[in-house]
Amino acid sequence: MTRTWFVFAVAAAAGVPSVNAQQTVNPRCEQTMAVVIDGQIQGQVQGGDGCQKAIDLYQYLNTQLGTLVAGGNATLGQGGTLGGLGHFSIGARVNLLNASIPDVQGVNVTTGAPQASGYTTNNKTLAFPEVDGAVGIFRGFPIGITYIGGLDLLGSASYLPAIEQTGVRVGHPTGAIRFGYGARLGVLQETFLTPGISVTYQERSLPVTTIVATASPTESFSVRDLDLRAKSWRIVASKNLLWVSLAAGFGRDYYDATAKMTFNVDGETQQTPVSLAVSPSRTSVFGDVSINVIPFVKLVGELGRVSGGSVHTFNSFDQDVNQSRWYGSIGARLAF
Repeated sequence: MTRTWFVFAVAAAAGVPSVNAQQTVNPRCEQTMAVVIDGQIQGQVQGGDGCQKAIDLYQYLNTQLGTLVAGGNATLGQGGTLGGLGHFSIGARVNLLNASIPDVQGVNVTTGAPQASGYTTNNKTLAFPEVDGAVGIFRGFPIGITYIGGLDLLGSASYLPAIEQTGVRVGHPTGAIRFGYGARLGVLQETFLTPGISVTYQERSLPVTTIVATASPTESFSVRDLDLRAKSWRIVASKNLLWVSLAAGFGRDYYDATAKMTFNVDGETQQTPVSLAVSPSRTSVFGDVSINVIPFVKLVGELGRVSGGSVHTFNSFDQDVNQSRWYGSIGARLAF
């Protein structure tokens, strides 16, 4: 059986160049590609259209996955530190994102130079379960009725469910669970008179992921071995009001991601993948409401919005890659 596929004629070791240049073709996609038939190079073609569409789809989904992983507050409902040794917190949460998934089935892909296409998207609420933990390390230095400079260590475990929507399939070939870590520095310890205020840094990771977008039986794009790490810092304040606690904060997310891209336009998978590396960032604001159901246990709801960013694509989408998006979390937390 004769097999025909496209492979890049150049090495694929470097990351994708800066994404700040709007409406420009990625230099990778201007390269000619070798046509291989039964293991023999038969000629050169321009395979830039499939290349560019694959990169644009990767960038479009990457920013949304980063927001889903990062969430808002590092510990739902928590503003200040826990209070030093002997204090801990553990909770389960589900991060939710109002996402838009490109419909790739209605867009034609050619074997020639990049052609700008318009993608419609379908709204879908994505869910990302996580378990969060925190351990008090240092209560801080006393100042009046409160403490400053307290320290907590943070940990998390994330689970990625499979996703399939309008020709886009997201899976996790090497395992569905990934661990994260971080720390919280207390600016002000909460008391009956003062709020709790802290600065947190946390790194959460998406389980290594494969994204396959199928445009037709003979046209598809794939992003394999996606390793996305959401690095986030937050400033958070909270106050306990008898049966209800309030928290609010803001911060910045950095979505560092690497992956290997392949695509095909004839029904066979490209043999030589292209290494990708992008690091977009966005601003996040959020608010939490906690209900004290029983001693030491809180039910928490969170609503946040992420905005900003400077990712631009050659192909267009009916919902811009940088548009502001709502996200939220629901969960329960045990603290002692």
